[in-house]
Amino acid sequence: MRLRLTPRDTSYFDLFAASAVHLVTGANLLAEMLGADRATRKELNKRMAAEEHAADDATHTIMRRLNQTFVTPFDRDDIYDLASSLDDCMDYMDEAADLMVLYKIGELPARVSDQVQVLQRAAELTAEAMPRLRSMESLQEYWVEINRLENQADKSHRKLLAEMFDEIADPILLMKLKEIVEKLEDAADAFEKVANTVETIALKES
Repeated sequence: MRLRLTPRDTSYFDLFAASAVHLVTGANLLAEMLGADRATRKELNKRMAAEEHAADDATHTIMRRLNQTFVTPFDRDDIYDLASSLDDCMDYMDEAADLMVLYKIGELPARVSDQVQVLQRAAELTAEAMPRLRSMESLQEYWVEINRLENQADKSHRKLLAEMFDEIADPILLMKLKEIVEKLEDAADAFEKVANTVETIALKES
């Protein structure tokens, strides 16, 4: 670690950790929605929307603090990128959940659960990693595993699309489901962007 001779605002570490906790809740709500009936999905979607608003508030707090703080714990652009990427993860999961309700989707393809399981694991790993930004220790395993998970998500996504085009005759339903699974894939990509940003920060600080 580089020697710092000036004080720095360490509250960012707590804010990033809090943001990541919202991702765990969001991913778990998605998992609950998969097997739920429409009425239950509506209630779960309301909880997801509330979680997304809370995550937005956490992001806005980071951005406000960034504008008010002269000395930051690491590069200002990296703080912005990390906060934005964490927010993107939540936004994409929220959009997927909302589309399930708005499109009145019944049973989802079985392989969608594979996508959501990847998001659950990625959220858990991210929540475990954020507090370690304080010391910049034991982070490499995190970004390596997230990249592996994202590759897994890509393969699952391609197989899912192939199965959907083979098995779903209704073109409208196909379009609706495709939009949902694309949002889930976007969320997986966003988790990878978080990990890549953490890697950039750790390399700069080493």
